[in-house]
Amino acid sequence: MNQVVFTARKRADLGSHNTARLRKQGRVPAVVYGQGGISLPLDLDAIEFSKGIKGISESTIVKLDVEGAFREAFVKDTQHDIISGKIMHVDFYEVDSKKLVRARVPLHLVGVPVGVRDGGILENPLHEIEVECFPRFLPEKIDVEVTELKPNQSIHIRDLKLGADVRILSSADQVIAVVKFAKAEVVAAVETAAAPVAGAAGATGAVGAAPAAGAAPAAGAAAPKAAAKA
Repeated sequence: MNQVVFTARKRADLGSHNTARLRKQGRVPAVVYGQGGISLPLDLDAIEFSKGIKGISESTIVKLDVEGAFREAFVKDTQHDIISGKIMHVDFYEVDSKKLVRARVPLHLVGVPVGVRDGGILENPLHEIEVECFPRFLPEKIDVEVTELKPNQSIHIRDLKLGADVRILSSADQVIAVVKFAKAEVVAAVETAAAPVAGAAGATGAVGAAPAAGAAPAAGAAAPKAAAKA
């Protein structure tokens, strides 16, 4: 993917009145924060920024063309009008190519697991991880291959192979994806519900059934008449 470039101008006139004037002109007020804590007020073309921001994540490094001087930065925050949805302000965080950066990188599951084709359900409890590396090695996203995932199998952060240039900071035991074989659980639940309760059979005899051999007659039952004498 080609690096996104935004053309920006230095903004000297600050304050709410000048900011409102910029927005009416189709510009977006912005600030780029440098490594040393120094901030530089900017403004950008609203349409250009709205188009360029699509598909950008927190780990995407963009290029700012500030009157011919280029800076690389993250888009750290965009403020929107709650009614119109228009972008009202943008914060950039400048990166130094010679210094390590920390960023949260989105995870992208690739493929349809074997376990899903067999009736399982794919769960994806984790959607991003935190990494540390030099800016040139920072991935925009991490593809996680799940095609061979079978029922009751899972993929953890420790299973990711990002190379020696990218250090993962998130806990290695966190689950990224797991296939749960729900079909077997449903069948087991149905069979359990259909099974007779233990001890229920024979607790009461069927109507008209003969008593067991040697059993005393039920209370109140008429005793059998004595056989007539010959």
